[in-house]
Amino acid sequence: MGKVVVWNLMSLDGYFEGARKWDLDFHLLVWGPELEALSKELGSKAEVLVFGRVTYEGMKAYWTTTEDETEIKTFMNALPKIVGSRTLETADWNNSRVVTDVAAELKRLKQASNKNIYIFGSAELVASLLPDDVIDEIMVCVVPVLLGQGTPLFKPADERTSLKLLESRPLQSGGVILRYETEKSAA
Repeated sequence: MGKVVVWNLMSLDGYFEGARKWDLDFHLLVWGPELEALSKELGSKAEVLVFGRVTYEGMKAYWTTTEDETEIKTFMNALPKIVGSRTLETADWNNSRVVTDVAAELKRLKQASNKNIYIFGSAELVASLLPDDVIDEIMVCVVPVLLGQGTPLFKPADERTSLKLLESRPLQSGGVILRYETEKSAA
């Protein structure tokens, strides 16, 4: 059975983007051979990529136009993609489809796959899925910077979500990758 894994980079003060939408320059503070290798590994382990509408639109704009011809670009464009949206009717990035009930679709996909399902970015989508016990792991790379403002990765919630540490991996860049299993998945 596959797992649903959230993957994101965030500042030490909890922001996954700066004050403006797609203000991700701070990611460059930790990008290097280690994160490149991890990205390739995730691509080889992925069954499908999942995005909220805003993240989908930004990822599509970048990965379909970048001149950077890498293995990462290849898998980003080739892998099946799900867009969780109640407003978008069609998705025109290669191998993409719109799903309104993302929780139900991810539960179905987990049962049918031996590979992982990765949610990139998409803080609003992650917040909506956490209470449904759909997410198995949360993996973040903490970037050693305090942005002071921006979009928080984790939203206020009605209940606490306990996590079990699976791995902490320091990077030569000063970032730290943290992998957590969600409490319900750990039970």
